[in-house]
Formats: sequence, structure tokens, C-alpha cells
Amino acid sequence: MTENNQQLLERIRGLETEVQRALVGQRQVVRDLVIGLLAAGHVMVEGLPGLGKTLLVRSLATAVGARFNRIQFTPDLMPSDISGHTLYDMKSETFRVRKGPVFCNFLLADEINRAPAKTQSALLEVMQEQQVTIEGHTFSVERPFLVMATQNPIEQEGTYPLPQAQLDRFLLKVFIDYPGEAEEQAILRQVTADSLGDSLDTSAVARVLQPGEILQLQQQTARMRVDDQIVAYSVRIVRAAREWNGIDVGPGPRGSIALLRAARARGLLEGRGFVVPDDVKGVALAALRHRLKLTTDMEIEGYTPDDVLQDILANVVAPRA
Repeated sequence: MTENNQQLLERIRGLETEVQRALVGQRQVVRDLVIGLLAAGHVMVEGLPGLGKTLLVRSLATAVGARFNRIQFTPDLMPSDISGHTLYDMKSETFRVRKGPVFCNFLLADEINRAPAKTQSALLEVMQEQQVTIEGHTFSVERPFLVMATQNPIEQEGTYPLPQAQLDRFLLKVFIDYPGEAEEQAILRQVTADSLGDSLDTSAVARVLQPGEILQLQQQTARMRVDDQIVAYSVRIVRAAREWNGIDVGPGPRGSIALLRAARARGLLEGRGFVVPDDVKGVALAALRHRLKLTTDMEIEGYTPDDVLQDILANVVAPRA
């Protein structure tokens, strides 16, 4: 690792620190979001309202000096409200394109399952190809580009479950939970001190990286050395998840790709120039939990995808050298 790359790595670790100045606790969620950013992938966050999901993405954008937009998904939201549309300019007597909020670096798709599938699908092209087509014209979005979508795990009335094709576009699915007691006390002191209303205060977050430097780190992540044994180990985990007792539908090849991409990012954050089995294990739950479906019997018995994946990781033999 060159001296310049080492300096960038120290600053990406500083990025985690800066985000946590605004978002108290939730260290693993912050780490997973940074892993998604380094791997140039998108992140689905599931958690109850009021746990800091919007603050998380806004803080990340502030620390990187990037453009941030938020879309509140509702049943009446239209695809053009996301991607943009054309309108007729009376003065010039021509049609011009008005770009939607998707044209940014970090996009928060809040409560994405509140909108029907037609609207959800407006994100498919930009998440996969980093471009948007409006009335036959294609426009590229700025890079780095990260979509963080949220959904509420307990409210199902008035929601539209994401199709598997949409879920599969997310590199990781992470859970955000209640903070600990000491952390919640720190949140109360921080949020209520000299502040009016419920404004999201990111003033304590310093800019530590530029968008161009994030692109350098993404390229560095993509060049991480991966031994053939690690590739084979990743494939064995995913293939086991297709055949394991209690799994109705397992992850496809995109799951294997996501697992390895995320493992590379974790290895980089650990300061290594190569991937080890612990990197694969460390990201396996987040990379695969949304790509498999349990049988009805397993769900009735109270099992979750994480329970089954833990069993798989315990039984698939990892390479020793």
C-alpha cells in the first residue's frame, strides 16, 4: 500500500469518526454504510422511525462534501418525481428536461416500501447503471453515487414489499436498532442543547474527504488481492445457502459478487491489501440476508435468515492459508 493510499485509508477511518459525532452509537451501521460506499454498492437499512437514518446519510454527505437528497416515498409518488421529467418552455418554445432528486451523490430513499412497484422501479436503472433515462435521453449521475433506502420492519399496512429484483440491487441490508442507555442519554444531551425543534444538526461534522478521493478509494478496493481460495470459499457459502434445509429460495450469482465486493471493502478498512476468510464472514449476513427466502415452516418456527446464515457459516469450512 503506497503512502498516499495509506493516508486515504486513515481519512476513510476518520470519516467513520466524523459521522459518529452526529450519530451517537450505531457503530456497526456506520461501518456497514462505509463498506457499501467503498464497494460502490447501495445499502438497505431496516429500522424503526426516529433512530437516525436521515441523520446518518446527511452526516456522511457532509463529511465527504457531497450532494445529498432525500425522497419520502408515499403511495402517490410518481416515477417522474424521482428521475425527472420534461416540460414545455413557453419562452423558447422548446421542451427542456428538469432533473429529479436522484441527481446527487447520496440519495436517501426514505420508507421505500410505501410506494408501489411502478415507482420503486424508477430506481432500478440508476442503481445498476448510474444513469437515468428521461423521455429517451440518457443522463449520467455524479459519482460517487450511493442509494440508502429505509423501511419500517413492523408496519405492513399500506406498504408494497420490494420485488426480489429490486432487493437484489442492494449490496447490503443492515439493521439499525435502539441505542444503549448511555448512548441514549448522550443523544438527549447532544440534541436538546441549544437547539430548536427537530432540526438535524451536522455542524459538528468536519469534511475529511472529497468525492474524487472516494472514487480513488473505490478503485483501490476493486484492486484488492483476492486469493482463489477466498473466491471458492465465497461461492461455497452462497451455494450452501441455495441448498440448505429451510431455505426456499437462495441467493443468485449477484449474491456471490456482493459478498466478495463487501469483503474487499472490509479488508481495506482493516488496513490489509488482501482479503481473508474473516472478511467474508464479517459481511456475509449483511450481503446475503435479503437474498434468500425461508420456507413457511421455518418462518412459523421463528427462524430468521440470520439464524440460517449463522449455521451455514459455522458449517462451511474456511481456507486455513
